[in-house]
Amino acid sequence: MLMNATDLASLQQQLAGANPRTILKAALSAFDKIAISFSGAEDVVLIDMACRIRENIEVFTLDTGRLHPETYRLLEDVRKRYPIRLRVMFPDPAGIEAMVQAKGLFSFYEEGHQECCRLRKVDPLKRALLGLDAWITGQRRDQSADTRQDLPEVQLDPAFATPQRPLIKFNPLAGWDSRKVWDHIEAYDVPYNELHRRGYPSIGCEPCTRSVLPNQHAREGRWWWEAGQKKECGLHVTHSKT
Repeated sequence: MLMNATDLASLQQQLAGANPRTILKAALSAFDKIAISFSGAEDVVLIDMACRIRENIEVFTLDTGRLHPETYRLLEDVRKRYPIRLRVMFPDPAGIEAMVQAKGLFSFYEEGHQECCRLRKVDPLKRALLGLDAWITGQRRDQSADTRQDLPEVQLDPAFATPQRPLIKFNPLAGWDSRKVWDHIEAYDVPYNELHRRGYPSIGCEPCTRSVLPNQHAREGRWWWEAGQKKECGLHVTHSKT
C-alpha cells in the first residue's frame, strides 16, 4: 500500500511508545511489500519476533565484501534458523574496482569512509529497497546522541523516500536499550555475532571496526580515526537522492 501524510501521522500517533511486537504486527499487517534489514544483534531480535507473527518474512543483508568471518557465520546461522527469504546484496564490482585501482584498499583512513560506504552499503541498499513500500530496521535512540536521539517508531524514510515513492521506515526497537536487546537474545536463544563476546558492541566492516574499552560508547569502535564526527555510514541519514 502507499501511505499518505494523514495515514502516516495517524500511524505515528498509534505506535509512539508501543512495544516492538505491536509495531511489528502493525507493519506486517499494513504492508505486503516490506522487508527487515539485517546486520546486527538488534536485527536478529526483530527477525525472531517477526517469525513468531508470520512465516516467510523477507529479509535482506548487505555483504560489503569486507565483513568479519564471524559475521558471515552469523548470516548463515540466521538463514538456517528462521523461515525467512534472505536476500544478500553485493556492491557493484565495477565501482569497487575503480575505487581500489585509483586509491588502494584503505583510502578511507585518509579520506574518510563516505565514498567506500556509499559504494559498499548505500548503493546496494538502494537496490534492496526497490519494489518495497516499507522496511524495518533495528535502530535505537541510544545508539547515537548525535543522529538518532529523536528516532520515531515509524517515519517517512528521510534518506530514500521521494514524492513519487513515499517509502515508510519502521524502527520497532527505537525505545529499547542494549540491555533489553540482550535480555531477548538470552531468553529466546537468538543467534548473535561471536565478536560481541570479544568487546565489539557495534560491528561493521572489518577494517572499520574495533573493540571498545569499558564505559566507551558502542559507536566509538566504528571509524575511530574520525573521532568527533557523526558515526554513520549513510544508511540512516538524509543525503542526496540523485
